[in-house]
Order: sequence, then C-alpha cells, then structure tokens
Amino acid sequence: QVQLVESGGGLVQAGGSLRLSCAASGRTFNTYAMGWFRQAPGKEREFVAAINRSSGRTYYADSVKGRFTISRDSAKNTVYLQMNSLEPEDTSIYYCAATSSGLYGSSSYTTPRNYGYWGQGTQVTVSS
Repeated sequence: QVQLVESGGGLVQAGGSLRLSCAASGRTFNTYAMGWFRQAPGKEREFVAAINRSSGRTYYADSVKGRFTISRDSAKNTVYLQMNSLEPEDTSIYYCAATSSGLYGSSSYTTPRNYGYWGQGTQVTVSS
C-alpha cells in the first residue's frame, strides 16, 4: 500500500513554470514506477510523464516533451514534475500515480489502468 499526496499546483501565466511534487508514504518507494496524468473537464485522463522504478528511465507524452521533466528523489520518497514553457492547453488537474506491477514497454507506462494508486490531484491553471 502507498498513499500519494500532490502539491505545487496553482495559477501561472503562459510561458511560466511550476513544479509539482508527489510525496509517497511507506518504505518501499523504490519498488514503484511513478507517473503523472492529467484530466481536464469533459476529457479523458491522459498520460503526461512516467519514470520507472529501477533505472530511472523516463517517458513523456509528445505534447510535453522538451518542456516537462519527471524525476524522483528516493531519500524523500517524492516524485517531481518540472513544467516549463506552460501553455493554456496544459490547464488541467494533475494526478500522481504509482504501480508496483512490472511494466514492459513504453506503452504500458502510458495506460492509466496499469496504475493501482492515485493521489487526489492538484489544479494547474495557465492563463493566456
């Protein structure tokens, strides 16, 4: 079992930056692959970024590649999402997710149903 708590959301102007944090409970943080997803009103939840549990390999949606960076700090049991060059289209609720299941292939990291644990979400609003 792991509990996830996101923070760092807020209102920012287009072109600005935010850093989201996701603090995980428990002492087995390194056994979980971690992901960030987002969901805007009336839309399906979509993949943003993920990081595996061992090598630190990262995965990104095409829409955020080059602008967002996911990282993890095992000493703090925390995963981060650094978001730069934000656009109004990035406005959404951002969710942190974790899975202890083995994921194989990049597509497995992008699928919400492969993650068993979710945070409560944090709102990110980008004004134009």
